[in-house]
Amino acid sequence: MSMQAERIFINLPVKDLQNSIHFFSELGFEFNPQFTDENATCMIISETIFAMLLTEPFFQTFTKKEITDTSRNIEAITALQVNSRDKVDEIISSAVRAGGTSPQAPAEQGFMYGASFEDLDGHLWEVMYMDESAADPEG
Repeated sequence: MSMQAERIFINLPVKDLQNSIHFFSELGFEFNPQFTDENATCMIISETIFAMLLTEPFFQTFTKKEITDTSRNIEAITALQVNSRDKVDEIISSAVRAGGTSPQAPAEQGFMYGASFEDLDGHLWEVMYMDESAADPEG
């Protein structure tokens, strides 16, 4: 039997929930009010992918480990595939305008184009476009 998940929920600690909601709203994300309160919100990435933004004290209730200091360490990079190079640039520009940073220049990697941004809490997000027809050796 193979493991087939129906949805993915990424859980991220945030220092200020309202600031994070505002930041990601500026990038065009929406939130599920059914799973939003003073401790958490459910950011909708797609029909099956969600990011739970949890206040640090609430996040800490799910683990005995220390929350990573994202100014010095990284635990993961969340990568999002979009449908065009322009969309990559649009999201990165929106992130910077909303108070995030873009630590590296966009990268061309043959049939892939991508860039990254850090959100208000230092979580690293990669946004990439892949020309799947150019990646297909048959195509």
